[in-house]
Amino acid sequence: MYKRTKIALLIGALMPASGLAGSIEGIVLNKNGKPVAGADVEVEGTIFNTITDSNGRFTFPDLRNGKAELHISAPGFAHLHKGLMVTDNNTEQVTFNLSKSPIEVIDVVATPIHMSAMESASSVSVLAGDNLRRQQSSSLGDSIEKIVGVHTNFHAKVASTPVIRGLSGPRVLIAQNGLDVSDVSRVGPDHSVASEASTAQQIEVLRGPATLFYGSGAVGGVVNVVDGRVPKDSVTRGEWLLETNSVDDQKLGSFNVTTGTESFGFYADGYIRESNDYEVPVPAELEAEEHHDAGSYVVENSAEKSNGLTLGSSYLFNNGYIGASVEKFNREYGIPGHTHGGAHDEHSEEGGVFADLEQTRVQLQGEFNVEDSWLKAVQLRGGYTDYEHAEIEEGQAGTVFENETHEIRLDLIHSQYADWNGAISLHYKNSDVVAAGAEAFTPPSKSETLALAIMEEKHFGDVLLQLGARVERVTLSSDHLLLPHLAFHGHDETEEVHEHNHDHDHEEEQSFIRVFDVEHEFTPVSLSAGIVWDVAPGYNIGLAVSRSERAPSASELMSFGAHIGTGTYEVGSLFALHEDGDDSHISLTEQTIDLETANNIDLTLRKTQGDLGFIINGFYNQIDNYYYQIGTGLFAEDGHEHDHGGESHDEHEGELPVFIFQTDDVILHGFEAQITWQATDTFKATLFSDYVRSRLKNGGDLPRTPPLRFGTQLRYENEQLSAHLDITRYQKQDRITSNETATNGYTLVDASVSYGLSVLNHDISIYLKGSNLTNTEARVHSSFLKNVAPRPGRSIAIGVRGDF
Repeated sequence: MYKRTKIALLIGALMPASGLAGSIEGIVLNKNGKPVAGADVEVEGTIFNTITDSNGRFTFPDLRNGKAELHISAPGFAHLHKGLMVTDNNTEQVTFNLSKSPIEVIDVVATPIHMSAMESASSVSVLAGDNLRRQQSSSLGDSIEKIVGVHTNFHAKVASTPVIRGLSGPRVLIAQNGLDVSDVSRVGPDHSVASEASTAQQIEVLRGPATLFYGSGAVGGVVNVVDGRVPKDSVTRGEWLLETNSVDDQKLGSFNVTTGTESFGFYADGYIRESNDYEVPVPAELEAEEHHDAGSYVVENSAEKSNGLTLGSSYLFNNGYIGASVEKFNREYGIPGHTHGGAHDEHSEEGGVFADLEQTRVQLQGEFNVEDSWLKAVQLRGGYTDYEHAEIEEGQAGTVFENETHEIRLDLIHSQYADWNGAISLHYKNSDVVAAGAEAFTPPSKSETLALAIMEEKHFGDVLLQLGARVERVTLSSDHLLLPHLAFHGHDETEEVHEHNHDHDHEEEQSFIRVFDVEHEFTPVSLSAGIVWDVAPGYNIGLAVSRSERAPSASELMSFGAHIGTGTYEVGSLFALHEDGDDSHISLTEQTIDLETANNIDLTLRKTQGDLGFIINGFYNQIDNYYYQIGTGLFAEDGHEHDHGGESHDEHEGELPVFIFQTDDVILHGFEAQITWQATDTFKATLFSDYVRSRLKNGGDLPRTPPLRFGTQLRYENEQLSAHLDITRYQKQDRITSNETATNGYTLVDASVSYGLSVLNHDISIYLKGSNLTNTEARVHSSFLKNVAPRPGRSIAIGVRGDF
């Protein structure tokens, strides 16, 4: 205790003195006047929070004089916000009455201002608790795809990433505890996200621009995976899980535990997963269906082995904590469709091309409650990531991607000023990305971001006003930008399959490679304003307007090479295609490289209380100077040898269509709706739907846009039994580009049941989970592997999980 007091006194000595003499005592009741035990009561903008006792009571001693903003939340109830005046040597006695809410409301933890699905101008969703454990999958995109407004790009179950309102890749940031996960998943769809859902506490999704909190790479949204790797307390708790799945013989085990002493907190989590190629109800490849007899089918080379271990510790003192963690993440997975010699390629017979991913991540985190006249609290997050992703072919590393990232974020939460609450954020990130090998389609590059942001909010009676601004300096550089001689050509539709030799003189072509040293500096500025108006008891309207700028990514600018993950030959926007009659060549562009600018409006109507609740969002997003790939109609060699021993084969085997990045103005608009009815204390029904229309402003569609989706979720829960039935309909998607084909609609039926019991004072649940129970052929339109890797067929998972 002596050491903790010393640190608290040291922090206080650094700031001007302030009075900490008032206190608050209160009780939390439901509408029937009965106490609500286990409710979370927080003084917003500080580290002060507590849990109500069995009588619903709580106490905050020694609060600084002035207005205190209290936030009260409890499972099954709508959140309550209340401002109270704290005066010197006085104890404020208060009573709060919570109203029922059928929609689960969980706070976002990785933003300096308070956010939740029911109380924010922006669109927010949080997946946590039993819902997270029921929906978790081996990839992040598949784990959260049941959230309205979120789809998966489904890369054969091994590397799926999220699609938010039709946007993905470099426009959707994947974060771990508020910091960039720092892998290369946003470079290509065959690159897995280096994060694990089975050990997470919650997964937060910010739909729409979130650049104020995370920078220009979040112009389309953010997915933040939250765990307790740096403990904020030393209360002993934990959970564990064991599961097996029939569709791919998956075996999964995971755990996380927090414990400690009065002054120290300790944390550990780990997991191990192993699976085989997964089964599908039809032949995986569309063109192969008519050549297969009835039977069982699998998506070849879709197996996985992965494991991870995280250790963390923190020092706890009266006014906060400071701690660090170390994570080791390992994953090996097959890359379906990633072959260089057709269906009977020698690589495929030996197990195919697979990825070997390794990441070491060190994270620093701390919070300090200062309670000064101008500064209320300080939040610190820092991270170092060493990432490597090797693509193994015939036992050798064919291509290696590396990413070394340093990042730090400091949030200064100021004391209330004229009833305004908010924070100033300082953010720095430096990434060094290197790709080497046959499929290194981007050169080694460095990116550096330095940003300053401010976020403020104020209550005007029944109206909450939220404002924000952010300015960044983003630098992208490479001293090895390659402009090789590219031999490309068109295809004559009258050409037929015959004997052909693709053995070119690559050495002669390589002699024409030119190397450039490039550096681009951008200054993205983002602004936002939002209101939440409580129009009537239990109803509110949210309106958010934002203008967000994004610097293009290194791959959008500097790509020049074969990208097998997308099946294209990619050329970045730093280059331009010049056509002069029959002569075509690529050179450096003379066009100005501009920022991408998104102008977004988001309108939300909510019913927050009672047996019926709903959240209905409508959004309109115009993005100017949108970077995307367009087909040139030309083809280039993929850079691999294709020796068929003189046998007949497709003349164009080993060729990839050439796609070049260009910019255009686009419009994305749509809606998200969720309506939940708490019919009884044990039965709940939810209807949901989402839709996005993605189009060029001057006509035409954007590729791989998810279709209209709607469905229902039925839920029964009592003290021991929990049962869920989910029915989801995906409509046909025929709004496509010239390089796509339409995707048929399908309906998925999923169900789960679990039974809880107490063993040695520990809560244990035994569960059975079925997915795609009708064994439907389901191909995901937003997937690059739509034609070769449909969703898994009928699967039955059985498992047991416990918590203490």
